[in-house]
Amino acid sequence: MAGRTKKAQISVYLEPDIMDLLAHYAAQRDQSMSLIAQAAIASFLSPDSAERQEAALARRLGQIDRRLARLERDLGISTEAFATFIRFWLATTPALPEPAAQAARAKLSERYSAYTTALGRRLAKGPQLRQEIVEDVGGAEKEGGGRS
Repeated sequence: MAGRTKKAQISVYLEPDIMDLLAHYAAQRDQSMSLIAQAAIASFLSPDSAERQEAALARRLGQIDRRLARLERDLGISTEAFATFIRFWLATTPALPEPAAQAARAKLSERYSAYTTALGRRLAKGPQLRQEIVEDVGGAEKEGGGRS
C-alpha cells in the first residue's frame, strides 16, 4: 500500500436539476455519484476530448451520408420502376373504343379507391419493392449458380 495515494475530497455545488440527473445516471449504471462525477471531470479536462468529439461527429456524419446515399438509390429505383411500368403499360394497352371508354370512366372512382386501399395495406405491412428485388436477384443467382 506504499504506492497508493488517498483521493482528495472536494465540495461542489450543483443545481438541483443537475444533481437529479447525476443521481439518476449513477443509479442507472449502478455506480456511485462520485465515480460518475470523477469520470465526467476527467473527460472534460482531457486534452483529447475535442478530438474524440470530432471523431464521434465524423462517424455520425458518415452514417448519415450512407443513409442519404441509400435513400437516393431507393428513390432512383422507384422512379425507374415507375417509368418502366408506364412505358410498358402505354406500349401494350390499346385505346378503348368510345362506348367502352365511357364505361371505364364510370368505374374509375371505384377502381381508384380499391387501388389506394391496396396500396395502403401494402405500405402498412408488406415487403418493400427494394427488399423484393434483392430477394428475387439473390434467389435467381443462387438457382443459377451466380453470374458468369
